[in-house]
Amino acid sequence: MNLILIAVISLGAIALVLAAVLYAASKKFAVYEDPRIAQVNEVLPQANCGGCGYPGCGGFADACVKAGSLDGKFCPVGGQDCMNNIASILGLAAGEAEPMVAVVRCNGTCENRPRTNTYDGAKSCAIAASLYGGETGCSYGCLGCGDCVTVCAFDAIHMNPETGLPEVDEEKCTACGACAKACPKSIIEIRPKGKKSRRVYVSCVNKDKGAVARKACKVSCIGCSKCVKACPFEAINVTNNLAYIDPVKCKSCRKCVEVCPQSTITELNFPPRKPKAEEAPAAVAPKAAPVKEAPATEAPKATE
Repeated sequence: MNLILIAVISLGAIALVLAAVLYAASKKFAVYEDPRIAQVNEVLPQANCGGCGYPGCGGFADACVKAGSLDGKFCPVGGQDCMNNIASILGLAAGEAEPMVAVVRCNGTCENRPRTNTYDGAKSCAIAASLYGGETGCSYGCLGCGDCVTVCAFDAIHMNPETGLPEVDEEKCTACGACAKACPKSIIEIRPKGKKSRRVYVSCVNKDKGAVARKACKVSCIGCSKCVKACPFEAINVTNNLAYIDPVKCKSCRKCVEVCPQSTITELNFPPRKPKAEEAPAAVAPKAAPVKEAPATEAPKATE
């Protein structure tokens, strides 16, 4: 009985000593965390999509608190309302960010880009891209396996069975960028949504020369630079046989759309164009000058 009592007392003493050591260590090596980090984290949507540029919502909350400013920080899922809540917690000003949306820069539908072979492998764009250039003559366009659909956490992108291309639902898209990262061909771009959701962009990423690109796809960019000459705002440049429209400089005048011989430039959510005015009536031909009659000549007198 004495042995049992001694064992219990010994273990209790050891436990007390270890507890004291752990308490002292926790105080000495304690890491202070600003309580505002937890408050900011609570108002975030917890999507952990990485669209803000930080590793999850916790990383974004930590960055907002430690930076002391919200400049350049924006949660694409929570939107402006979420940023306003964060600003009220931290006592900072929330800058307004321009709404963004994912854009598919490929118009190589089954009709425009005929298939030359059939891929019979794993249903993955990443795997298909590592093996070969695709089922068509264009090695730059969409592979159509739907990796972008798989990674989207908001059900904002789907494959169109008729065209074989992904389509973005603007109402659901949060511009998190997951689809753009998953696309091995880099045909998905995060661009400004534009006023009234109106956008103008080049639906092609083919960098081949004009004749080769046209042969692979009926609506591919051929690098003719006609759009560059037509743009009054210097918003378009051609690099490696491919035109690109700068969304910051573009004023949506759509002059580039009219001159593009390949119909490569896409205009979204614009009202129908007004019919061109009828041609002016043909000019009335000038009246002919009056012809003066020659004076009548006298008949020769008969000889007697």
